[in-house]
Amino acid sequence: MRKLSLYIAISLDGFIARSDGRVDWLDNVPNPNQLDYGYDAFLASIDTTLMGNNTYKTILSFGGEFPYADKINYVFSRSEQANTTFVRYITSDPVAFVQSLKSSNGGTIWLVGGGQLNTHLLNARLIDELIITVAPIVLGTGIPLFGSHAVETQWAAVRTESFETGLVQSTYSLVSQDTLA
Repeated sequence: MRKLSLYIAISLDGFIARSDGRVDWLDNVPNPNQLDYGYDAFLASIDTTLMGNNTYKTILSFGGEFPYADKINYVFSRSEQANTTFVRYITSDPVAFVQSLKSSNGGTIWLVGGGQLNTHLLNARLIDELIITVAPIVLGTGIPLFGSHAVETQWAAVRTESFETGLVQSTYSLVSQDTLA
């Protein structure tokens, strides 16, 4: 069974983006030594990405080449879209699709986001690992990590690392329902 990891940054108040989807606030954290917070090692460990359509559009708005061109990339959309060179659109049920994907051959799957897709996959207990990097900024409003319909889910802390930039990264693994019984 393939592992599904949600590797994502959030604000202190739990938002992954501004209400309009922008993540410009991440650039406001000074990083004079150009730390990558484990991103390059994580990226090298995955072979597939999953993202919502709004997240995909945000990534495209950064300009330049598509950053995951060497990966298999799935974008979930409620409307039919033409596949691109690097992206296959999925309009079917995300839960059923990811269940099938996890049981196929391959490496770790990265759930890039956004909040709605995160919630669907959380509620279906399909996310195996959370790698959450908290930025020292309060946005006040925005797109939450998980939507208001997220179900209570228990996680075990694996490790936490703080960085000179003020960012704190924590890794959690899903607590098995067998453990809870």
